[in-house]
Amino acid sequence: MPTIATLAGGVFEPDLPNRLLSIASEIRDVGGRAFLVGGWVRDALLGKDCRDYDVEVYDITQDELVPILKKYGRTNLVGKAFGVIHLAMKGLSLDFSFPRTESKVGYGHRGFVVHTDEKLSFKEAALRRDFTINAMGMELPELTLCDPYGGIDDLKKGLLRHVGPAFVEDSLRILRGVQFASRFALTLAPETVELCKTLSLADLSVERLFEEFKKWLLKPGKPSLGLRAFLDIRLNEFFPEVFPLHKSWDALGAMLDNMEATRRSLADEGKALSDDEAMEFAFAAFLCGNPETSLKFLERITNEVHLLKNVPLILNSYCGLEFAIVNDAPSLRRLAVKLGGLKLLCLLVKCTPREFYAAAGDMNFPQKLWQAAADLDLIEAAPQPYLTGKMLLDLGIKPGKQMGEIIKQSFELQLDGKIKNADEAIAWARERIAIGL
Repeated sequence: MPTIATLAGGVFEPDLPNRLLSIASEIRDVGGRAFLVGGWVRDALLGKDCRDYDVEVYDITQDELVPILKKYGRTNLVGKAFGVIHLAMKGLSLDFSFPRTESKVGYGHRGFVVHTDEKLSFKEAALRRDFTINAMGMELPELTLCDPYGGIDDLKKGLLRHVGPAFVEDSLRILRGVQFASRFALTLAPETVELCKTLSLADLSVERLFEEFKKWLLKPGKPSLGLRAFLDIRLNEFFPEVFPLHKSWDALGAMLDNMEATRRSLADEGKALSDDEAMEFAFAAFLCGNPETSLKFLERITNEVHLLKNVPLILNSYCGLEFAIVNDAPSLRRLAVKLGGLKLLCLLVKCTPREFYAAAGDMNFPQKLWQAAADLDLIEAAPQPYLTGKMLLDLGIKPGKQMGEIIKQSFELQLDGKIKNADEAIAWARERIAIGL
């Protein structure tokens, strides 16, 4: 199995399927060349395994490639206009493409004319890619590096630099720059910043915007560096609903980094957030500078109902918290009912830079809030009414307005701590029925 010298000076043996190496050898036997391209190469140089095997094939035609691939599995020309062949095998699927050039001819991300040309050089084909770190290839089967635009040097310098003029043909690349800066601890090159400032995101769909924000806020990395890129490009002018935390962008960056570290720590402890919880937590952290504009921002980038509903609720509760609530069990119970549990709110409080609580007079507020919520069993879920409709049926109460009112009143007493279990709830209901109320 071939090995790779990583940027850190180590030796990395990537997880490469033997079938892929065999296919590459057969391609070479008929005069062609096969390159792993894009994110796989970047990740391998960083010593990370990647299961997305994108293979670019040079110097042979589609008619020559397909018979080779058919020996290994079922082929499907999934992108005739783009020259992409999907190979499905048992336990593995691979995409093979031909070098191509792209020309912008219309509005939006579909307004391109694509020309495939197996005779293009790797350097010519790589010119259409976004950033130099994604414009590298490794020729199979030996994994010989081809780096025509200095991607390795940029990775070493922690620099994210566009490849060439074609960058401007897809405005999504602006947000890709933000999420790459976060995920790989990179800073945008000055010339790339200036180029990004000339572009607009107005032609992008909600779905495309949302995917890039998710990658920025949910993939492992350093989200504050994404925020730096966001601000350098002046995306805060395109998204004026995003505010600094307590008038400080550095504080918001710290909040985002704390959010990512907290999420990772929970996963390491076997307490990983669900996908929905992780999204709500991440976007709440990102939008915590101004809860009042959170819904407007979310409506611009997503149709996810749980985000549109829950993130503003969490943020409004976060904004209205007072230190005294840790000693106010009824208020904590009612807040848990409103939010469906206090976990995400407590985590958001925990991620707030500590100096804000120190300045307000209680540096230990995050720990106190978590402990108070845990003591009342409010972390994971809201309290449920002790008194149920079935219990009232057994007491002779018929379904209807009276039953609903009794359950509601009982639950209010339960939240106040005046009814502590189901037996007390039933006893209270009997008294109400006995006096005809």
